[in-house]
Amino acid sequence: MKIISINIAKPERLKIPDTDIQTGIYKKPIHTKVRVTKFGIEGDTIVDQNVHGGLDQAVYIYSKEDYEWWSQQIGKEIAPGTFGENLTISGFDVDDFVVGDRLQINNVLLEISAPRTPCFKLAAVMNDATFGRQFAKAAKPGAYARVLTEGELEIGNTITLVKTELHYPTVKEIFIAWHSKNPSLDIFTRALQAPLAIVHRGKIQQWVDNALLD
Repeated sequence: MKIISINIAKPERLKIPDTDIQTGIYKKPIHTKVRVTKFGIEGDTIVDQNVHGGLDQAVYIYSKEDYEWWSQQIGKEIAPGTFGENLTISGFDVDDFVVGDRLQINNVLLEISAPRTPCFKLAAVMNDATFGRQFAKAAKPGAYARVLTEGELEIGNTITLVKTELHYPTVKEIFIAWHSKNPSLDIFTRALQAPLAIVHRGKIQQWVDNALLD
């Protein structure tokens, strides 16, 4: 498992019906060594920190293999960074990461914290109003991670996976439950026991509380 692309963004305008907004979703590969802090990759732009970024979602990771799958589905190549990820990696199915798994990359230590949930910006980038639904159906969300140890990364760095020994759900399991009409109470209960990102934790806790009252 290794890094094949490191992607950051400058602020850009994203046109949507009736208006346009500032965004950091247009991430482009860079080819220099970068510093990673607890807030993400230095030089990157994260605009809407209510749903992206912050200490719990500092780095977004997507896999080369999932990009290849998407390229086959839509009939054209999709370049690293298109989905807004900071690290494009190869050699492992990112969707199989368990919340609480850790990634050692050089002196940087990341901890998997949540799946990515699609928003309207991804559909706008793909120029396809249905893409959010396609993304949800495919269940290839990629993973957010928090930065436990700051340091430097570069393309080609080897990634060592340190598996959690606890029975927490994978990011894919949480993602599927999140988009289900009848989500698994077991998945969500175990997710709340994990080091889950605060944005996801609040919504899942509310669903679990309501389910237990029914």
